Amino acid sequence: MPEISTSASSMLYYRKMGAGPVLVLLHGFPENSTLWRNVWDKLSASYTLIIPDFPGSGNSSFKERLDMADMATCVYNILIEENISRAVVAGHSMGGYAALAFAARHPEMVAGLSLVHSTPVADDEEKRKTRIKSIEVIQKGGKRAFISQMVPNLFSTDSKEKLSTLIDNLIEEGVAMSDESLINYYQAMLGRQDHTASLEGFQFPVQWILGTEDAIIPYKKILMFCTRSAINFVSFYRGCGHMSMYEAPERLATDLDDFVKYCCYNQEEHE
Repeated sequence: MPEISTSASSMLYYRKMGAGPVLVLLHGFPENSTLWRNVWDKLSASYTLIIPDFPGSGNSSFKERLDMADMATCVYNILIEENISRAVVAGHSMGGYAALAFAARHPEMVAGLSLVHSTPVADDEEKRKTRIKSIEVIQKGGKRAFISQMVPNLFSTDSKEKLSTLIDNLIEEGVAMSDESLINYYQAMLGRQDHTASLEGFQFPVQWILGTEDAIIPYKKILMFCTRSAINFVSFYRGCGHMSMYEAPERLATDLDDFVKYCCYNQEEHE
């Protein structure tokens, strides 16, 4: 895995694979770049994939507290290092928040934005209280209890049974992260900017991947924002929770493939 040094991480690792137009895949919480392992083989057959480990996840070191702007800067630094001037950026959940921050700061570098079970809305008061309580649980030594309860809730009821071994492995991956990193991510999500107004200014296509059984970001709360941008692609994953890359990987890979094709080929034909 390549690595670079940034203001947020002395060792920021990322995966690079494939060839063709560039697709950046940003992981959510409490995950790392391997979140995309079930889709990267198909996508790398047609595209250059850039898949970072955010600071404090996977192989990337964590220096100090960082926010969504810092995560967006990590993406920017990697693209500059790779001499990439334009890419489709896809983010899952927390990764979607970072993708939105990147798109708002560097719209000229964005060919398309895919929000995979994510939202442009900042935390409401109820969500903020829940995150603060979770931080307190971790600070008191309850990391395993927190992760063990949180991770299964990312999946639909059916998926919890079918993917029980995977869920157990994801719990262990989450527990392996440092308390400091987990707390930092929650603080970054707590303080993130609301990007609902940003959507109206985006001149690139925006893709929305919505799970009908998503208990983390209910799709009905997102629908009102799915027409804010000039060009929108909306896909409903019936029976799917918050984790389509595990619950419906073939469909997700196909939808991402179709979206990148539109952004990088169809768009050019009409310009």
